[in-house]
Amino acid sequence: MRGRNRRSTQRCPENAHPRTLRELTMADLAFVVTTIAVFALVVLVAKGVAKL
Repeated sequence: MRGRNRRSTQRCPENAHPRTLRELTMADLAFVVTTIAVFALVVLVAKGVAKL
């Protein structure tokens, strides 16, 4: 049981290394920016198709 408790505390984000949290935040930011860029591209293509 002792090892089990140790593992559960290692999974806690508060105990994570700050660099790891920063990397996860940057990955989330990159995902959001990419998603917005894809939607913007879809809007531009839709406007171009509507002009035809």
